[in-house]
Amino acid sequence: MRDTILRIVGVFALALLGGVLGAALYQATGLADRQTEAFLLDNPDMLPRMATELQERETQARLAKAGDEWRTPFPGAVLGNPEGTRTLFEFSDYNCGYCRLSHGHLEQLIAQDPQLRVVIKEWPIFEGSEAAARLALAAAKQGKFAAFHGALFEQETADADALARAGEAAGLDMERARADAEGQDVTMELMRNALLAEELGFTGTPAWITGNTILQGAQGVDALARAVDAAADSADDDS
Repeated sequence: MRDTILRIVGVFALALLGGVLGAALYQATGLADRQTEAFLLDNPDMLPRMATELQERETQARLAKAGDEWRTPFPGAVLGNPEGTRTLFEFSDYNCGYCRLSHGHLEQLIAQDPQLRVVIKEWPIFEGSEAAARLALAAAKQGKFAAFHGALFEQETADADALARAGEAAGLDMERARADAEGQDVTMELMRNALLAEELGFTGTPAWITGNTILQGAQGVDALARAVDAAADSADDDS
């Protein structure tokens, strides 16, 4: 019976930590050692705490490796207060249903926090999304990113007709926007975002960064607010 429990604990640890990371911890901490096993059986809360700590360290290492250049937004591709002191980054796709849901959450957050700056990282991973991402960045060059971003998420999809309707609603100069959408600066921005998402281990949209915290998937208003608050508190402690 004791051996069975130990196997379950070991499997649970590996499941929490995942793949190579879990295996490395299993070896490094000596989970196979009987004294350590006994300790973990007496303190089952240690495994989740260890998993959380390792995940946080891994996240900080990935962000540190990525540098800081990516934190500068594409000019104009910002929601909320462009000069805000609290920043939330979102990797988003206009054909992503959870991104559409999250847009409503962002509107609530922005209404609640006048210091919130939301930097949108266009990351078109769904079929047909690249044209939408390009036009959104072109809208940013006309100072109409927020209007276009919101109007497009009001559409059911991001096809050509939806882009035209969103462009009209945002008051875009569509001829200029279509030309700007093919610009090298737009192409480079999309490439940088895709490379960064891969480097940070993102598996889909939406994905979020605030301070040194990474979140993936739709989070809801409260979870995003807590993450932004925690990042701001951490920044204050470091200053």
